[in-house]
Amino acid sequence: MSQGRTLTFNIFRYDPQEPNDKPKMVRYQLTETPGMTVFIALNKLREEQDTSLQFDFVCRAGICGSCAMVINGFPTLACRTLTAKYPKGEITLMPLPGFELIGDLSVNTGKFMRELAERLKLWLHPKSNDISVHRLEDPMDPDEAARLYELERCVECGVCVSACATKQMRETFVGAVGMMKIARFEMDSRDARTAEDFYHVIGNQDGVFGCMTLLGCQDNCPKDLPHMQQIAYLRRKMAMTLI
Repeated sequence: MSQGRTLTFNIFRYDPQEPNDKPKMVRYQLTETPGMTVFIALNKLREEQDTSLQFDFVCRAGICGSCAMVINGFPTLACRTLTAKYPKGEITLMPLPGFELIGDLSVNTGKFMRELAERLKLWLHPKSNDISVHRLEDPMDPDEAARLYELERCVECGVCVSACATKQMRETFVGAVGMMKIARFEMDSRDARTAEDFYHVIGNQDGVFGCMTLLGCQDNCPKDLPHMQQIAYLRRKMAMTLI
């Protein structure tokens, strides 16, 4: 059986908790195996060569969004990226920009998502004040349920945030993930908020009118979510409130 090719990884290393540490790129080499992903390669590097290497993972199946990083210049999920995709066998790994760095390839996306949810009030605001546990749930049209499910597939990986030029220039911009979640509640017939209510949250340059439509979110989303479709939908809704 022939041995696999040798892969070269150039990995960003920096631990902000270490006072004397400085950002640097460290070079590693590894023998490729059939079906190897960047995630598998990182685990092998940590187990066999450098136990201090920091990166995140949970599900290993593209569902949790934890292993998002910049691979050869593009933000994506390490667990869904095959090393065979790179014919030259040279792979450069960087942490996602736009998030607080924990160390090496690990960033604090959870802090960002929590603050975003609190800022935009990303939870259902029910029309009924009846909170009885014995009350039956309101029925929902199957088509509406399907539309909401499509938007609920977001795994909060942060890829769309890192791929957004507007977000990198304006820290207060809510990004595609924020507008995707707003659209989910705006479309929910059970939510008491009106288009005018949502206008006060995202009807400005930090929201739908700040998007430059460069399609970074749409092009890089690992779940192929319809970001631009929802941003356009919200723009029309917000514009109608001004008439």
